[in-house]
Amino acid sequence: MHKGILIDIEGTDGSGKHTQTGMLFNRLAKEGLLVKQLSFPCYDSLSSALIKMYLGGAFGTDPSKVNPYAASTFYAVDRFSSYQTDWKGVYESGGIILTDRYTDSNTIHQGGKMPSGQKEEYIKWLYDLEFGKMSIPRPDMVIFLDVPTNVSARMRAEREAKIHTTADIHERDNDYLAKCRTSALATGLKNGWNIIPCVTDGEMRSIEDIHEDIYRLAKELISRKKLAA
Repeated sequence: MHKGILIDIEGTDGSGKHTQTGMLFNRLAKEGLLVKQLSFPCYDSLSSALIKMYLGGAFGTDPSKVNPYAASTFYAVDRFSSYQTDWKGVYESGGIILTDRYTDSNTIHQGGKMPSGQKEEYIKWLYDLEFGKMSIPRPDMVIFLDVPTNVSARMRAEREAKIHTTADIHERDNDYLAKCRTSALATGLKNGWNIIPCVTDGEMRSIEDIHEDIYRLAKELISRKKLAA
């Protein structure tokens, strides 16, 4: 059976992952392509219960001290549930799946907790768990939206003041987020991610400008897949 295309949009906090995933979905849908948009974790699903506990601090308020293998399993089960109940049919029909965060969010956030010497073993374990034992699809492309941690922190503070939200245990720990960004850039370079710088001279690039970079990468992938089919 012909498989579809899976594009994972990752990024640092405040990079606009959800916005950019939605913009790409709208543009590809207008072109008449079979496309579905996802966002993880699936907070409306029962499968996210342990994730909510984790992010709410039930297992500790310092994310760097929560067992990364346990936390990764919470997220893996959520993705397995989503695949089986929501988008397997579209994917196996050859559709395009666009996801705001996916497995490599774990390599960023949970891998960022680990010394560099342990990270490779962890990533191997994670990929085997999700793509091997759970048999969920492996992404055809990972796009990483890169925003320096100091810019993310400034934007988060502005957002919280504007809409009166409260940060989770990841979002309120800038040292942890800085380690995650370092981990993401290293992993991305090694694994062939498409890294898009979202900040120029200390200021965010326009949403439209970043979208054009993402759209170009997506269309190149779609064209290659069509030629290979």
